Amino acid sequence: MSQTRQHPPLTIEQEQFLAVRCFAAGCSSGYVIETHKHSWHQLVYACAGAMTVYGGRSSWMIPPGKAVFIPAGCSHSIRMWGNVAVRSLYFPASLKSEGLAFEECRVLSVTPLLRELILRVVESRVLDLRISRDQSLLNVLLDEMNIAPVAPLMLPLPEDDRALAVARHILACPTAEETLDDLSRRYGAGRRTLERLFSRQTGLSFGLWRQKVRLLDSIRLLAEGKSVTEAALDTGYASVSAFIAAFRNTFGCTPARY
Repeated sequence: MSQTRQHPPLTIEQEQFLAVRCFAAGCSSGYVIETHKHSWHQLVYACAGAMTVYGGRSSWMIPPGKAVFIPAGCSHSIRMWGNVAVRSLYFPASLKSEGLAFEECRVLSVTPLLRELILRVVESRVLDLRISRDQSLLNVLLDEMNIAPVAPLMLPLPEDDRALAVARHILACPTAEETLDDLSRRYGAGRRTLERLFSRQTGLSFGLWRQKVRLLDSIRLLAEGKSVTEAALDTGYASVSAFIAAFRNTFGCTPARY
């Protein structure tokens, strides 16, 4: 897109006309933004690198080319994987739009047009509702956010304390070889109880939930520069072909595309 001017800083009196404000930064691998929340909606886009967003009873993996919408008031934390280029847009909670009318986080596949819109707005620093060009840009941006495909990168977490402890144990070390029997003894819950809790509270069987943890972890490895073969072996797959097939079935494309 063509180069655009940057707005001068707004005064307190002008804040009421602010429709979007922006933030851009580079973060190194392992950097953590601790749990916090905003009074504004947030759209976080990863130009490069990957992020894990934790919010409520779910987590989301954000690879390059994806963005996560975080509604106002949602407590969340973010962990960076690889060298991450972050571009964030903030929208006032009072702004009414279908693209902002969600109560939970969601991962969006960023289309080429949406990517250019995000970068254009970041260049401008803010969008001012008193400026017709800014209003037009805002309308197109919100329309593109509303129709952007939702990516299947969310991992639900169980609510039961025992099952949640097991889930966090697996998230801390996705490739550990402990069986469900081992974990049930460690955390004081029967195998059948854990199977029932995972199925009921996450919508996935324990086996499928654990597989998705490993596949999401493979996205992190790919973002950090590992090859497809390395990612397959590091996440416990005996063959690269089996890893690619599972990845495609879960995310709709091959790991090479990520």
